[in-house]
Amino acid sequence: MSAQQQGCGGGSCGCANGKAAAPLATPVAMVNGVPLHAEAETLTPEDLRQRAYSELLRQAAQRAGLLAVGDVPALDGLLSEAASAAIERLLERELRLPEPDGAACRRFFEAHAARFAIGERVHARHILFAVTEGMDIAALRQRAEGLLISLRCVDAEAFAQAAGEFSNCPSGGEGGDLGWLAREDCAPEFGAALFAQDEASAHIGVLPRLVSSRFGFHILRVEAREPGQRQGFEAVQAAITQTLRQQAYVTALRQYLNLLAGAARIDGLEVEGADSPLLQ
Repeated sequence: MSAQQQGCGGGSCGCANGKAAAPLATPVAMVNGVPLHAEAETLTPEDLRQRAYSELLRQAAQRAGLLAVGDVPALDGLLSEAASAAIERLLERELRLPEPDGAACRRFFEAHAARFAIGERVHARHILFAVTEGMDIAALRQRAEGLLISLRCVDAEAFAQAAGEFSNCPSGGEGGDLGWLAREDCAPEFGAALFAQDEASAHIGVLPRLVSSRFGFHILRVEAREPGQRQGFEAVQAAITQTLRQQAYVTALRQYLNLLAGAARIDGLEVEGADSPLLQ
């Protein structure tokens, strides 16, 4: 497969797996007085929040008597083997997860049948307004939304010209062309916007809203779609059951972490509403 078919390949736009935001120098952050990193260490905001969530769970396991009080967290963020095992036991005890029934699985299938198509592809272009350290995010969004409005009714050639002028992605030099993309070629938030979840969202042309990703704000234009082959409910029921179980787990874990964070003294970072690998 060519680079054109795989997207820009620059790792900065969401069309393929890429790096997260550049590390930031941070003051020492703490959870209930326990430092999350060494004084001179630099962390991305995502890594810092991940350590905070892990430390909240480690301390909860100690309070529950599942982990020895003498277990001391390492400044590199790695949990001890005993702490990891204790957290697993804690979550098994604290999280209440409903089992999806057949009716819930069928409702999910009917609402998201296109998600289970085999071989679905989208030919897309985009314009990326990249978020960098110290940037005024509100002003950047306003600029992106202004350009989006002006591009809603233009043809592919005009969109390509705008991509060359405004996009912070390497694909801008190719008119924003990402080529043909499958869902697995995309970062999750990018793919969710590109690929139809139902008939109403099977859009051709410029998508009506900005797409926000870990990389910034995207204006997306769908040039063509290959819908793939739809599967019947019976063929995908097991996959849907797993999806609903994971959704229930994520919801329960987020609620539990928010409960722990609300009762903790957290210095040097914000954790409420943050996305964490724990929740993915």
